[in-house]
Amino acid sequence: MEGALTALDTTHLVALAAALGWASGMRLYAVVFLTGAAGYLGWVPLPDGLKVLQNPIVMTVSGLMVAVEFFADKIPALDSLWDLAHTFIRIPAGAALAAGVFGGDSATWAVVAGLLGGTLAATAHTAKATTRAAVNTSPEPFSNIGLSLLGDLSVPALLWLAWEQPTWFFVALAAAVVVALVLTVVLFRFLRLLWRRLTGRADPAPAPVLPR
Repeated sequence: MEGALTALDTTHLVALAAALGWASGMRLYAVVFLTGAAGYLGWVPLPDGLKVLQNPIVMTVSGLMVAVEFFADKIPALDSLWDLAHTFIRIPAGAALAAGVFGGDSATWAVVAGLLGGTLAATAHTAKATTRAAVNTSPEPFSNIGLSLLGDLSVPALLWLAWEQPTWFFVALAAAVVVALVLTVVLFRFLRLLWRRLTGRADPAPAPVLPR
């Protein structure tokens, strides 16, 4: 990356932890591969707790998983199964990666970063899984593929922004969190209503008000 940092201040470290957590909720393997590649190629100086990502073995495995996820995420129904399975992978991994930003320097900051990263990973993952499940109710595949490609592009963009423009990254992250929460609530209600219609379950009738 142009203008690679030679030393990371607290603002950059917090931005990096938040970016790793959030992006892991969408594309965990891409996060691991891109971060490791950036460190291996000397584009950015990785904190000590993340230098394991630039190990050639880690980069090879994560690169292979990036290819698998790229195709799995673009097939309707399979993408939702993939998201369901990764509920138990993305969230703890996002917490671990965020904690690794401070892991080599401060145990206290590592715990805080881990909590932040796990929460952001859970928020991004839930919004992604809910949105893709709702989109899968449409018979045409193009919206599904379009959203998947958008997710592919957003991960390197967020990581770059966290490295180069941490202040603007926090603005973008705040907006993304708000959008994610709104999408999760609205689309979850839509999916629940659709499920009740498909299964023939009506909404529970309100309890009658008895006269006094």
